[in-house]
Amino acid sequence: MWEPRRPGEAPLILGHRGASALETENTTAAFGRARADGADGVELDVLLCATGEVIVFHDDDLARLAGRPDRIAETPYRVLRDVALPAGTFIPTLDEALEACGPQLLVNVELKAAKIGPRAIAALVDAVARVVERAGAGPRVLVSSFNPWAVRTWMRRAPAVGAALLFESASPLPLRRAWLAPWLRPFALHPELVLCRPDRVAAWKRRGYLVSVWTVDEPTALQSCRAMGVDGVITNDPARARAILSSS
Repeated sequence: MWEPRRPGEAPLILGHRGASALETENTTAAFGRARADGADGVELDVLLCATGEVIVFHDDDLARLAGRPDRIAETPYRVLRDVALPAGTFIPTLDEALEACGPQLLVNVELKAAKIGPRAIAALVDAVARVVERAGAGPRVLVSSFNPWAVRTWMRRAPAVGAALLFESASPLPLRRAWLAPWLRPFALHPELVLCRPDRVAAWKRRGYLVSVWTVDEPTALQSCRAMGVDGVITNDPARARAILSSS
């Protein structure tokens, strides 16, 4: 289960899109590699395709990973299923991703909701909730988004499953400082690494939030996160992060 770390305890290690430094991101291979490499959990991205399945993929279209212009929201699952990704991998559904993670890994499901409206957000939230419920994965799932309305929608739809507010340095001031957190009251905050300072992390934790930081790969940054007392680090190479944190 998602729990705050005790003082002096190393943060949880969460594979960013799985072990994406070693396997194709957001694939069952990446999640299986993270699991084999001793990650505590993984972070993955979800969207709805044209036929309503919850697809694990980061981008709105297939251009970067498959060299095709097709948009996920406009493409049926039967077509997406046959798209070849690097290293002979494929685009999984959320059901397949949860199965690849096994019964123990924590799973941070990021709702890709920056470019969709309230009705589409509600549809995505409901579809994800149904997958999580069907898999019985609620205690190990945390649902996050950069979109505060998506976070709020999730909290109303599935209050027993934790929600996290993501924020980054490129966002407008109210978003990058998480000013909506007191109104939303999510279970966790997920700031970009550059937004983290010891005083900010301490303040977030005093307010009761679990704090996981992204994306953290460099040794000095990993050690800094541990010193600040963050609860989790989202990293591209879980095995390497584990080795660095174990030696600090």
